[in-house]
Amino acid sequence: MAEGRWTQSMLLDFYGELLTEKQRECFDLHYNEDLSLSEIAEQLGISRQGVWDNIRRAESAMEAVEEKTGLLARFEENRRLLAELRQTLETLLPLTEGEARKLTEDAAERVELLISRG
Repeated sequence: MAEGRWTQSMLLDFYGELLTEKQRECFDLHYNEDLSLSEIAEQLGISRQGVWDNIRRAESAMEAVEEKTGLLARFEENRRLLAELRQTLETLLPLTEGEARKLTEDAAERVELLISRG
């Protein structure tokens, strides 16, 4: 699983409810609020090692569920396919006229709506 902040944030969105409150809080503060382990430890009143352990346990738990379900992978694939479809529609738009142009514009708007809902 990729280790980027966006991916970690998405894992939390998809699977955060499966974590303990402490794991979820440490993970959120680290990846979404960009706090250091020391800052989180001070804020939560636990050791840096405790913060680190909670983050690692959270990552392991969410990645294990993702391996089984593949929800995030499918979500990312759908976003990629929608972006490709949007590009195709943008390419078609100047080539169409009349009712075909209207249908292409409507389809492009619906694709954009799906992408923005992310």
